[in-house]
Amino acid sequence: MSDLVLRWQETSNITDEAVRALLERARVADSVAPVSEQAVLSLTTPGTARHLLAEQDGALAGYANLVPAHGDHPAMVEAAVDPGQRGRGIGTELVRAALAEGGPGARIWAHGDLPAAKSVAARLGLTVARELWQMRRSLATPQLPELEVPEGLVLRTYAGPADTAELLRVNNAAFDWHPEQGGWTEREIEARRAESWFDPAGLFIVAEAAAPERILGFHWTKVHTETAPPLGEVYVVGIDPVAQGRGLGRLLTLAGLRHLRSRGLDTVLLYTEADNTAAVVTYTKLGFTPFHVDVAYSEPVAG
Repeated sequence: MSDLVLRWQETSNITDEAVRALLERARVADSVAPVSEQAVLSLTTPGTARHLLAEQDGALAGYANLVPAHGDHPAMVEAAVDPGQRGRGIGTELVRAALAEGGPGARIWAHGDLPAAKSVAARLGLTVARELWQMRRSLATPQLPELEVPEGLVLRTYAGPADTAELLRVNNAAFDWHPEQGGWTEREIEARRAESWFDPAGLFIVAEAAAPERILGFHWTKVHTETAPPLGEVYVVGIDPVAQGRGLGRLLTLAGLRHLRSRGLDTVLLYTEADNTAAVVTYTKLGFTPFHVDVAYSEPVAG
């Protein structure tokens, strides 16, 4: 494709309005967001992410986001092609270039694992490395259980920046294995706190009654107003590893679900790793069922 130009951009130089417009066109066309919230935030937030632009005849035709490998986590890529430019091999070239830049073991997310993504993966000889389930449930039925806070615990909402250090401590302890959620700093909290959807009344915290400032676990809820009708989300549930096995995940999830229902929402979604058996069991018991699958593809590792 002689008229296709691929070029890397740094965050400070990127025309994020054009990329955001492309991503929105892809979301509308596919009924699924083509990249994660983290990738969108990286357009304007300094960090390690790199940005690959695909230009066809001088116009933006595709975009890829690359988070370089760090620690034991491989590089992660997310990509989208403008719906009006599809069927011309742009996605294949975009993904090929981004994975090559990411190095050995780099992975590409296929949100919704749509047919076009499967085709690109097949052309590049990629295999499934990871599955992320989106699960959903109605907030009307089955009926939500009563919320009962065990004696000795306190359930409260976010108190502002005074909670940030503890929130980060629990988040990073709970997700030290997770390539996207682990290793957060105040920058990640501040970026989300600045988003229009942020609601401190929707960030639930559980702690010992004797030490309410020390967080045992949290549930961060979110409302997607870009959908019609709006959707609630179990955004992040994190439990301090020392507090595992006390039913805090169920307690916090239920508190968030009841809050989202009180806001008049009909449906709630969440994401969980397909192989996280404990989480899948907890959410299934709370009435969630699989809705769609996000798949991370990678090149086969040479044996």
